Amino acid sequence: MLNLITLATLQRYEDIAANVKPERIKVFIQKAQELDLKPFLGYILFYDLIKQLDIDGTLKDDAPQHYKDLLNGSEYLDEQGHIVLHQGLLPVLSYFAFARFIEADAVHYTATGPVTKRYDNADAVPMKDIVKLVQQQRSTANAYANEVERFLLDHHEQFPVWHYNRRNKSARQAGPRIRSVDISDLNYPADNFDLNQFLTDYLI
Repeated sequence: MLNLITLATLQRYEDIAANVKPERIKVFIQKAQELDLKPFLGYILFYDLIKQLDIDGTLKDDAPQHYKDLLNGSEYLDEQGHIVLHQGLLPVLSYFAFARFIEADAVHYTATGPVTKRYDNADAVPMKDIVKLVQQQRSTANAYANEVERFLLDHHEQFPVWHYNRRNKSARQAGPRIRSVDISDLNYPADNFDLNQFLTDYLI
């Protein structure tokens, strides 16, 4: 599958060392496209966008303008006549891919299992700080994604296959997420619970 961005695109948003191999970055771009961007856009719109690309990953010259605006960003007037500026999908995908790169680059897999990197002239960043960095990058990606989301809502006539999905929005947020709520007896409201029982009654 074609990639929507390249290493050069990433370097427009973050300071990535020149000696990082483009082939290595491509892996994380592909993961970000499949696991972050595709759920956000939905399968139909995602593949419609991919079909607008040339073999080098750039948009075709005859691609519809609204697809160019979706990818590259644009300035437009909303229904109230206010100017809205959105940056497009390029920074969204770039920061999602960069987050995955940071997360994976901190760990190497060896014959004896995963290990963290060590350097002769520098100290490796602690794993807890790596987690914070990843969350920061994902938060930045989500901020840009919110702009794109508004663009898609404001131009729904041009993107009829896209539908707002609150579940997808919450799923892409950085940090821990609540997937379910425990509704066992211990979590019922007090008026529905036997107050004569103690916590030790439930211990085995």
